[in-house]
Amino acid sequence: MDLIDLAIGNLTSPIILSFALGLFAALARSDLSVPEAVAKGMSIYLLFAIGFKGGVAVNEAGFSATLVGALVAGGVLSAALPFVAYLMLRAMTKLSALDAAAVAAHYGSISIVTFVAGTSVLDSAGLAYDGWMVAVAAVMEAPAILSALWLVARSGAGRSVDGDLWREILLNGSIVLLIGSFVIGWITGTDGLTRIASFIVSPFQGVLCLFLLDMGLVAGRGLRNSRDVLRPGLLAFGILMPLIGAMAGGVAGVALGLGTGSTMLFMVLGASASYIAVPAAMRVALPEANPSIYLTMSLGVTFPFNLTLGLAIYLSVARLITGG
Repeated sequence: MDLIDLAIGNLTSPIILSFALGLFAALARSDLSVPEAVAKGMSIYLLFAIGFKGGVAVNEAGFSATLVGALVAGGVLSAALPFVAYLMLRAMTKLSALDAAAVAAHYGSISIVTFVAGTSVLDSAGLAYDGWMVAVAAVMEAPAILSALWLVARSGAGRSVDGDLWREILLNGSIVLLIGSFVIGWITGTDGLTRIASFIVSPFQGVLCLFLLDMGLVAGRGLRNSRDVLRPGLLAFGILMPLIGAMAGGVAGVALGLGTGSTMLFMVLGASASYIAVPAAMRVALPEANPSIYLTMSLGVTFPFNLTLGLAIYLSVARLITGG
């Protein structure tokens, strides 16, 4: 299957079309909306299901040198990518050091929904992947935030990393739920998964479709209300940075000897931009930063790019570099 076939297959999948429906509805100013409580409930469900199934995978496979290496590589990747993003933003845009660092933090952390969409692409292609990659995703949530705060402190703006900020970073709800459900899955193993399979396996794709419908609505509203923010330099960054992050993830996957599926997921993690954990931390750590910039970039530009074209590109490249 070549890149064009992959892209067409991805674009015509239910989850991508659900996102497109939400995006269209928002741009057309439809009154379609998902109640905030429902959207929050779907987010909790997805994070729990993802973490639990990842923990079960580790229980079955056991800890190995490859797993430990992947966790270390993920942490290093998350910490390093914001520096690349920051330098690019300062060169390509007129953003202040504060706003550039806030945007850069999002591009070192990860989008768990993009990760899940990547697993769906692999499932459709019949390619296996290591379930413990979700643990790598969890590790990659926080280091990028710390790198961004260091960049801001170096520029003389922003706040120091104190106890309250550590609490916000490490005890962010999405991180706690993802890691906590991972531990539960790890402890209970296959028996635990069998008991609740009807809850976290069968409904998963349907809930993901509805969640992406809501994400499309949010992204569309952000694009509609932030048109003045999206200068050419920022738009170019929003597409180039995920490609650079994906290349770094691909190098890590090949160096670790991962298969095609897991290498592709490493590329997805490197390419994705956070829109849950990092914005929550930025509101506390850098309240002076402009949220319309970093939210529009991560959710309005990079997220749609990854869903529509990026995933097909990353899978094609992963197959090329792993020979899969």
